[in-house]
Amino acid sequence: MTTAAAGRARRAMLLVTVLVALLAGNTAGVATAAPDDSVDRMVRLPDGDIHVVTNGAPSPRAVVLIHGTGGSVSWWDPVLPALADLYVVRVDLLGHGRSAKPDSGYGMAEQGHRVAAVLDRLGVRHATVVGHSTGGYVATELAAQRRDLVNAIALIGTGSRLDAFADNGPLGNLLFVPQIGQPLWPLLPDAAIRYAMSSAFTRDVAIPQQLVDDFHGMTYRSLTATSDASDVYLRERQEPDRLADLGLPSLVLYGSGDHRWPAASFQDYRRVPDVRIESLDCGHSPMIEEPGPTGELLRDFADQH
Repeated sequence: MTTAAAGRARRAMLLVTVLVALLAGNTAGVATAAPDDSVDRMVRLPDGDIHVVTNGAPSPRAVVLIHGTGGSVSWWDPVLPALADLYVVRVDLLGHGRSAKPDSGYGMAEQGHRVAAVLDRLGVRHATVVGHSTGGYVATELAAQRRDLVNAIALIGTGSRLDAFADNGPLGNLLFVPQIGQPLWPLLPDAAIRYAMSSAFTRDVAIPQQLVDDFHGMTYRSLTATSDASDVYLRERQEPDRLADLGLPSLVLYGSGDHRWPAASFQDYRRVPDVRIESLDCGHSPMIEEPGPTGELLRDFADQH
């Protein structure tokens, strides 16, 4: 194929991708109201400002919620009612939400160190840490670095090993091809983003506009660097082995219909001593698709630890 023909083919693929996304992802989002006691703040750190939202009365004991790649603090809104009267800390990881978006600093160890610095600034001394997807690796790193700080750890939809990963959905897979994703990134309409996010669910879900806006606010570099960093993390060592080394009370929650990490792969976590493994009839993001049962499981885990 000539260079000109290849260029035409690439432009055609981009056009088809956007059109498919527009047709398939036209479900309107539903605004998610933030709880009345939410407090927003920016924590100034040397390698980039971090956006934090807290709920409940400040306390040395906290439940810490860490989103996954492409997420933000808003992904946790649906489960907050179940955590009422606890001190809840939600963090926008570097490159996400309202946090800084530099070109570097996206390694899991760096992200874990950053979350620890935020918790220190807030006066948190004992944390039950919950991570969704890639956020689970950040939570694991946080616990490995700060055994004095983390009391228990919960993983939601966090893959156990790299070779178990299935896919990000049609549009998501294309976005991670630099020759396609980078030029397409600034052109993505809301409907295309909703279509890409839909691979995280097993049924129609009204995706809140805030989730779309937060994704829009990312740079292509912050998205791909975070994804690459999670791959490196799993390539170095499988997640169940890291979790086993922590020796902490652990909860692993997954959706039986997860399209990204097959349900069978979560059985890898059975080699973690005393782990509690729970599944729900949903996809990759139970806190959005099944917020009631997810919130109850998190509340029960937090109350125990």
